[in-house]
Amino acid sequence: MTNIILLTLVLTLFQIWLIPMFLNLRNMNYLMSNRDEPMEMSITVQRVLRASANLQESLPAFLALVTLGIILEENLVTLGYSWIGLRIAYLLSYSYGIEKIRSYIWIASVVVLVLMALRFI
Repeated sequence: MTNIILLTLVLTLFQIWLIPMFLNLRNMNYLMSNRDEPMEMSITVQRVLRASANLQESLPAFLALVTLGIILEENLVTLGYSWIGLRIAYLLSYSYGIEKIRSYIWIASVVVLVLMALRFI
């Protein structure tokens, strides 16, 4: 299950830093500046950043549950990989502006977190 934690951290790195950076390469002068003024961002970059903020809200709960699973030797592998897959699908659906499906994917990811927590009862 440590692989799940590492994969989640890679996803986090990509979603929070690498993807926005690559989408903003045309603003490299701004990124290397003092950033005194707000940067103009494309709709896609704004969506990716909102999806990143959403990931940061549920990431602590997920990491805590997986860590607890390791400590208590509870097998959460299937649920963990399901959550990661849903978060990737959420990022893609948000980036491309697929509204309703994005919301269903988010709900499914929360359900997975609840199912993970219920394994400890």
